[in-house]
Amino acid sequence: MRAEVAAAVQDLVLERGYQETTVDDICAAAEISRSTFFRYFASKEEALFGMAADAGERLREALGARPPGEAPWVAMRRALDTLIEEYEGHDERTRRLTGLIVSTPSLAARHREKNARWHELLRPEIARRLGADPADPADPRAHAVIAAALGCVEAALTAWTARSRPQALAEILDSAMGAVGPLE
Repeated sequence: MRAEVAAAVQDLVLERGYQETTVDDICAAAEISRSTFFRYFASKEEALFGMAADAGERLREALGARPPGEAPWVAMRRALDTLIEEYEGHDERTRRLTGLIVSTPSLAARHREKNARWHELLRPEIARRLGADPADPADPRAHAVIAAALGCVEAALTAWTARSRPQALAEILDSAMGAVGPLE
């Protein structure tokens, strides 16, 4: 049910725009009641992002699966391949939805909020790779690596959706992350 409603939200916001789409519109398109909608989602934003809810877990698993001696920055970039492949594995619709998210202030804020939750998921593995204690809040290095990498993802997504002709998102991310640190 969650996936069906999320798909309906995506269709509607691409057709009408985010601000112009109401919960009532979503309920009508998904053929559900408002109470059913709110049983699954707290808001229209949550429904729009619903299909990406477990992406942070997949990223954490991909990061943990990287070779143990790999540098934290390189491990982050390679772990991000799982997310990049998801973006690129879909059609132009995904690119349009991503463009809507990065260009709509409330959706961009929600995207950043999601990324903030990912910090806690990723911090133990990045701290381990840095030889740091993940429980030490006074050591900023793990958060710095994660924030820089996720900032590069945001920059890459913005560039990817701004181009009139699509370019490989992985190449754009390599360019962004390569500007911050070596990827080898």
